[in-house]
Amino acid sequence: MNPATAIFEAERPRLVALCYRMLGEPAGAEDAVQDTWLRWSLIDPAAIDNPAAWLRRTATHIAIDALRAARAKREAYPGPWLPEPLFATEAQAAGARFEIAQECELALLWAMERLSATERAAFILREAFDTGYDEIAALLGKSEGACRQLVSRAHRRLHESGPRFDTPDAQVRELIARFLSAVAADDFEAAQQLLAPDAVALSDGGRKASAALRPLVGAQDILTVFTSVMRRSAVVTGWRLELVEVNCRPALVRWLGERIDFVLTLAPDVSGRIAWLYVMRNPDKLPGAAGYQ
Repeated sequence: MNPATAIFEAERPRLVALCYRMLGEPAGAEDAVQDTWLRWSLIDPAAIDNPAAWLRRTATHIAIDALRAARAKREAYPGPWLPEPLFATEAQAAGARFEIAQECELALLWAMERLSATERAAFILREAFDTGYDEIAALLGKSEGACRQLVSRAHRRLHESGPRFDTPDAQVRELIARFLSAVAADDFEAAQQLLAPDAVALSDGGRKASAALRPLVGAQDILTVFTSVMRRSAVVTGWRLELVEVNCRPALVRWLGERIDFVLTLAPDVSGRIAWLYVMRNPDKLPGAAGYQ
């Protein structure tokens, strides 16, 4: 392996993690990193003082452009668009390319959709990669003070989104189990007590699987739909549930035979009640699920 390739490959996992956090799509992250490689291959690495910073800067600019283009398409998406989950086995099968990327939980990826592309880049660089404000300023073409404001504003908007992003895994597992048990038992009161008053449930079917075409807001709205789904499931045979790890967090998978039917995870608010429910049903966003077999 030549020196230039060795430098790039050493940085690849961090570049993939950066671009996945920016885009919420593994394939999009891979494309952005590949574009970064193509630009890297056209220069003389010996002329670069800090190759890691150069690669990070290039990947960030590519990801910002890709995010702006993706958002235009997501406006026409059928129903809520949700970030694509990463299963633990996918990182292993892909030579650990996504190992670092998995550390970004789905609730945070979803919440970052409300940030502008530059806010998102500044927040990710600072909080996920501990990048100095001097480097962020040079990368984004802004002053250090402006970049501090971008990160501060991103923190505020993420805090206002509802879910927490630091919940212990055991608490998430318990909430998943208690919520599904209450819904399955038609115990509306118990299920309602688990949900925050302004809880939001989102499902992504991509018009390829049945899913709500709008966010479900509040206990009544959420439980009406979830109860209906559970009742329909009662007459379906050949399905099973499995607790797995998705984006380094507990999640529930429902199998229909050899196929994953959905992935469900959640995040509580500061009171410990469920603030956010995520249900991925779009088969195009479950490409590596068979690796769990």
